[in-house]
Amino acid sequence: MFSVLSRARKSLALAAAALAALALAACEPVSTGAGLDAGKPVAVALLVPAGSGDASDELLARSLENAARMAITDLASVQIDLRVYPTAASPAQAASAAQQAVADGAKIIVGPLRAEEANAAGVAVAASGVNVLSFSNNPAIAGGNVFVLGPTFDNSAKRLASYAVKSGKSKIMIVSDQNTSGEAGRNAIQRGISAAGGSVVAQGSYEFSQNGIVQAVPGIAAQAKSSGAQAVFLTADAAGALPLVSQLLSENGVSPAVFQYIGLTRWDIPSATLALPGVQGGWFAVPDPALYAQYQVRYAAAFGEAPHPVSAVAYDAIAAIGALAKQGAGLDRAALTQGAGFAGVNGVFRLLADGTNERGLAVAQIQNGTVVVIDPAPRSFGGAGF
Repeated sequence: MFSVLSRARKSLALAAAALAALALAACEPVSTGAGLDAGKPVAVALLVPAGSGDASDELLARSLENAARMAITDLASVQIDLRVYPTAASPAQAASAAQQAVADGAKIIVGPLRAEEANAAGVAVAASGVNVLSFSNNPAIAGGNVFVLGPTFDNSAKRLASYAVKSGKSKIMIVSDQNTSGEAGRNAIQRGISAAGGSVVAQGSYEFSQNGIVQAVPGIAAQAKSSGAQAVFLTADAAGALPLVSQLLSENGVSPAVFQYIGLTRWDIPSATLALPGVQGGWFAVPDPALYAQYQVRYAAAFGEAPHPVSAVAYDAIAAIGALAKQGAGLDRAALTQGAGFAGVNGVFRLLADGTNERGLAVAQIQNGTVVVIDPAPRSFGGAGF
């Protein structure tokens, strides 16, 4: 099997005031203001994966809570009563925690982390009318009272396909893993290309194994060359097939110097990926790098350690809740899905009616082993949304 790349308390700095103001801002929402008691703290439940016995879950739990509390500190005129509930990374315990949170008076639930937990939590409190802002990026669980705040394949695919078409790379071949993630990614890319007005001129896939990739790439390369493709859109990620696929495609005549490589996933995590010869010149989507860099500095100053990348989503959830409360809005579906969206430490984002999200992403390119933003992330949404 090909090698798998590993993924890798101080007071808040006064210099962060400008970022805090941006991160907690939102345009006037459309809402009735129902569900909140004027003058009282907003009761928010935070569900984290503590208690599972897994060290990585404990780290994540701590980072998520720290980020949420950091966002609360940044709120100038809104009080949040944050109560933290461990889920032990268990759907059953997540459901129990969600029910307890609602019994304790929670107006909204932030978390839990994984799709199965978030789905269980949402089902458990559906009758109460309390919404769940999960950290998951799985659109399969979105809808009803469950929202997913994690970055989705559709969001990245739409952003990248749009940029590709505008850049004259409208004829695109999709290359995907033969697994659940690869199929979901392929479908998202197809939708993104269609929405952008481009065309899928060829598709290729490989069994998710070293031998499967070796056997499939010559045929995939032949398709790319005969189809007239200007770009190759890959579902592979850095921890899986990307190193081998990118290398073998290039060796089989699909050079990144001739074909534009586009990655559905983050090609800068882990940073060792940036040195791979096969990904040089490749495009991928990232949250606003400047805002996230400021968040990293502020978090480290506050808590004495680097934040887990997922923690920024917890900050964003509290930012959205605080912005709505500041405007006198409620936390119902109409308020949460207002078209102007919110601004957080990952940039602007908005929740959509289907329970998924749209984030303002930048397009980055790997140039000589470094990440260069070639199309900046938007800082606002122009319209009312989908």
